[in-house]
Amino acid sequence: MKKKLVSLLMAAAMVVSALTGCASNGGAAASGEPKTKQENAGGAELALITDVGTIDDKSFNQGSWEGVEAYAKENNITHKYYKPSEKSDEALMTSIGLAVKGGAKVIVCPGFLFEVPVYNAQLKYPDIKFILIDGAPHNGDYNYDIKENTKSIFYAEEQAGFLAGYAAVHEGYRNLGFMGGIAVPPVVRFGYGYIEGAEYAAKELGLKEGDITIKYTYVGNFDASPENMSKAAAWFNEGTEIIFACGGGVGNSVMKAAEAAGKKVIGVDVDQSGESATVITSAMKNLSKSVYDALGEYYGGKFQGGVSVTLDAATNNVQLPMESSKFEKFTKEQYDEVYKKIIDGTIKVSKNDIAEDAAGVPVTLIKVESIK
Repeated sequence: MKKKLVSLLMAAAMVVSALTGCASNGGAAASGEPKTKQENAGGAELALITDVGTIDDKSFNQGSWEGVEAYAKENNITHKYYKPSEKSDEALMTSIGLAVKGGAKVIVCPGFLFEVPVYNAQLKYPDIKFILIDGAPHNGDYNYDIKENTKSIFYAEEQAGFLAGYAAVHEGYRNLGFMGGIAVPPVVRFGYGYIEGAEYAAKELGLKEGDITIKYTYVGNFDASPENMSKAAAWFNEGTEIIFACGGGVGNSVMKAAEAAGKKVIGVDVDQSGESATVITSAMKNLSKSVYDALGEYYGGKFQGGVSVTLDAATNNVQLPMESSKFEKFTKEQYDEVYKKIIDGTIKVSKNDIAEDAAGVPVTLIKVESIK
């Protein structure tokens, strides 16, 4: 029973990569998309397979591709992306096969949709290296098996969430919101970290109990919808000043509501400042650096296959994009100081197992209103 529970928790933990941020799209470029020199009939040494989006999706595909492109250009290595014809294991495997046929030595697969395809591909192509972002290979029944030619990468979302909550309070916001998609572990970690970051900042500022409130909910989907926009609009009308939107398309709904209400939004996964003027910062996973570093390991003869790693602040793989953030009070110096405390362990951010729901997160100053 315990083994089954662990398996289910691991499964839920990985239903997120494209979900907590924006979804991606997948095959060689579709008609109407801009052509690049990578979209040629030949193959390439480095390959990326998109999941259900494009390489300019401002999310996992784009961030991962930027890492591939940067490393390849710096080292004069041929590189190419493949866009599957549809969202299915078969289509993803077909694209992986095309990349192998084209001479790929390393294939980057961004997102949980690749868990089953990479499980099969690592067996079918033992001489090819696979870098799986925000997922771990399993056989479809969540029996995980990471072969020596595969590296599985996850992120410490709770640290990114902490930074977002900390910055929001130091920026002067007192009525906060968290609107997640579905309560899968990565989304929960973002949310709990957000609460803890706000609490830590409140203590530093000497605020009183109840000075800061957080409305907290999971909307039950990752969609941009009128319903999600209406929910966010209602929160803004009730006094919420800023919402951490952690649910793919949910973020677009929150941004539209914020634009209408003159309120603010915190983005997720990647720098979403370009999505709306309402986005003051984003709780980011440093996708491009993660991929760049993994490729460097491969070409340096230090590829770590057969493992699943969780990247965090210590490796600069979770962060706020301070250069594009629209803070007026929260400074780079404050950010660097709190970031250093997370790295050296002065600040220890809890994971999703700290409480059964948001209202149970152990804080003393923050009033959390958990909305079912």
